[in-house]
Amino acid sequence: MKLLKDILFGVGISAVSGSTDIMINSICFDSRKIGLDDVFVAIKGTLVDGHEYIKKGIALGAKAIICEELPKDIVNGITYVVVDNGNKALAIMASNFYENASKNLKLVGVTGTNGKTTISSLLYQLFKNAGYKVGLISTIKIVVDGQEYATSHTTPDALTINKYLGLMNNAGVEYCFMEVSSHGIHQKRTEGLVFAGAIFTNLSHDHLDYHKTFAEYRDTKKLLFDQLPKTAFAITNSDDKNGAVMLQNTKAKKYTYALKSYADYRAQVLENQFDGQLLKINDNELWSKLIGGFNAYNLLAIYATADLLGLENLEILQLLSQLENVDGRFQYYISKEKITAIVDYAHTPDALKNVLDTINTLRTGNENVITVVGCGGDRDSSKRPVMGNIASALSNKVIFTSDNPRTESPNAIIKQMEEGVEPQNFRKILSIDDREQAIKTACQLALANDIVLIAGKGHETYQETNGERIHFDDFKMVKEVLTSLNK
Repeated sequence: MKLLKDILFGVGISAVSGSTDIMINSICFDSRKIGLDDVFVAIKGTLVDGHEYIKKGIALGAKAIICEELPKDIVNGITYVVVDNGNKALAIMASNFYENASKNLKLVGVTGTNGKTTISSLLYQLFKNAGYKVGLISTIKIVVDGQEYATSHTTPDALTINKYLGLMNNAGVEYCFMEVSSHGIHQKRTEGLVFAGAIFTNLSHDHLDYHKTFAEYRDTKKLLFDQLPKTAFAITNSDDKNGAVMLQNTKAKKYTYALKSYADYRAQVLENQFDGQLLKINDNELWSKLIGGFNAYNLLAIYATADLLGLENLEILQLLSQLENVDGRFQYYISKEKITAIVDYAHTPDALKNVLDTINTLRTGNENVITVVGCGGDRDSSKRPVMGNIASALSNKVIFTSDNPRTESPNAIIKQMEEGVEPQNFRKILSIDDREQAIKTACQLALANDIVLIAGKGHETYQETNGERIHFDDFKMVKEVLTSLNK
């Protein structure tokens, strides 16, 4: 149990009713999880307002309420604390509750549209292979010194983040690599955390259903860098025009990486094949199992981070060459019939273009590229025609299908994708709303040496429709289909 006034240290408080000199069992922002002697933080969410559940929270045993507005009915014996921002208060309280665990770690945040999962996961892999105790907070999973935990958000809620950072402290973890999404920054989930460094990958069309404008999306990402301390480092991709924006107001030490322009850390792709690529990083040659120009950027960001965290140059190069691909990121399987299936998380226009450009670079010229792609429901709809245009322009055949339609009609989403297809590419497209059937059709259309790209879901092992998640694994599915084909 913790003293409420200690948990509230650093929180912007407007008013207090009752005593803060009381012991609290735990912090809750979900009224369904409240227990005896808890403090309930009422959050004004996008769909639900926690203030409507204050009465329920008290009935379940909450002895303190953190809110942005005092309720009309004040209950005797309950402490009410009015704050400026419930999300920010929750994050700072969570950090205090778990003994400000981030201060005891070298915590590095990775943000940008694409590459966050790959960079954070491979940094975890590299430092683990170097013999360190390491933590990871990513879209795919949370890892505490080898112990894995499931996760459902790119950036978890503030309580979850701090809970696992606390476990990392207990396990003696020295380094932690964490994906930081624009949603997480905007909803103040990273407030109160002390970062040793931050990495900016790139910025392209995504999440405009949430942020409304590209400028707002960019400026939200920038907040991570604005809040870095002087002791931290900030690394940005200077080939992306938004890289310089990230560094404008940061107090951290500034570094850049690039393939095309001048930077502190530079790389050049010397060879690119299906089994890997040869890179030159700061005048040192390196063979990596990771494919494509986008992975050259990822590897360069990893190299720069490892260097700034104090690893020796030769050791970093050796460790980079050992890195294995991340699940659902250009993950490929070659069948007996020499059909190559690639599963990738590409769910933004830029990511889809990068993957298809890489595939087309690796082609000898005679193979067909057959792409299976969809767009998620209840998300940014403006990218759908753009995705349709890219897929149809850069593939020989395209099958538009479902990708977590959620509460929307899969066929309505597909129609919006079709709107972006240019007239000369209409002959290339098929529309099959059943994802399993779409994958089977793509494999049946493929001949020896053809390439089947299944884009959008990557590592995800479910299909979400009308609030229900049904098990579905793209990689497992395509592997089974190709194995069963008898051509």
